[in-house]
Amino acid sequence: MSLTLKGLHHVSALTARAPENFKFYTEVLGLRLIKKTVNQDDVSVYHLFYGDEAGNPGTEVTFFEIPNAGRNRDGNNSISALSLRVPDDKALEYWTQRLAEFQVEHEGIQDRGGRKTLAFRDHEGQRLILVSDEHNQGVAGGKPWDKSPVPAAYGILGLGPVHLTVGAAESSAKVLTDLLGFRRKGTYPSPVAGQPDVSVFETGEGGSGAEIHLEERLDLPQERLGRGGVHHVAFRVDNEEELKQWIGRISSYPLQNSGFVDRFYFRSLYFREPSGILFELATDGPGFATDEDIEHLGESLALPPFLEDKRTQIEAHLKPLDTRQQG
Repeated sequence: MSLTLKGLHHVSALTARAPENFKFYTEVLGLRLIKKTVNQDDVSVYHLFYGDEAGNPGTEVTFFEIPNAGRNRDGNNSISALSLRVPDDKALEYWTQRLAEFQVEHEGIQDRGGRKTLAFRDHEGQRLILVSDEHNQGVAGGKPWDKSPVPAAYGILGLGPVHLTVGAAESSAKVLTDLLGFRRKGTYPSPVAGQPDVSVFETGEGGSGAEIHLEERLDLPQERLGRGGVHHVAFRVDNEEELKQWIGRISSYPLQNSGFVDRFYFRSLYFREPSGILFELATDGPGFATDEDIEHLGESLALPPFLEDKRTQIEAHLKPLDTRQQG
């Protein structure tokens, strides 16, 4: 059986202030907080998951809270932008008005790789691109939460193309195609004059929910990760059995990897591609309703079983989020 990644699973980024992050992503962008938990590698800080109505794979944007994080210094060898899918071109017109209403600066509607897009930054400088699904074919999007402040006709459906910016694209491209099985789909002009074209790679059923856009920049320093930066991108693996096959495949390449990691809500493998960007492979299940009723996702602090005996100590170090509108 050939191994094929199904598409994008989630993207994880950094925030310095979880309460403000929660306010922006739920009240402005209209995403659902699907899991309020802690960073399993540092339980003193939040790990917040946002997504569609059930946090389906391919719809998740997550944030590690690092209270003392400095500002991200944009540059090479980075996940330089993440995209969020909306239903159609008309939805982008709605979002230009909504972002203006919340005093969020944006670049206006532009064409990127044959799709209408709207680029903006959140309150910490996180680089975000809304992308229209009007002519998209491939991996299906999610379903917006019915309690979102954004009407479903314009709501965010999930992750769109993830943008990587590197100083030497060919070694990264080789990992995408030769190791991970992505297909070269085409190119489009760089947004910066005089720079190489952006290369598009797709996996699984294709479409914007299964794409990586790889940009080579010859004019940038190395990125310094901080608040407003992206920590890693995760790709979808169908199940645990398939993940173990991937572990064997990746272990045969000259790249260090984490081996099998149990994140409770999914199982994972981590490794860095040649430019130093952190990739994760993550299973579609068990999912976020494993320890909470789907109607009440994100309302309480959820801890995996191996942290439950530390709940009192953990809760004592966390600042409360205002999650009243989640109920």
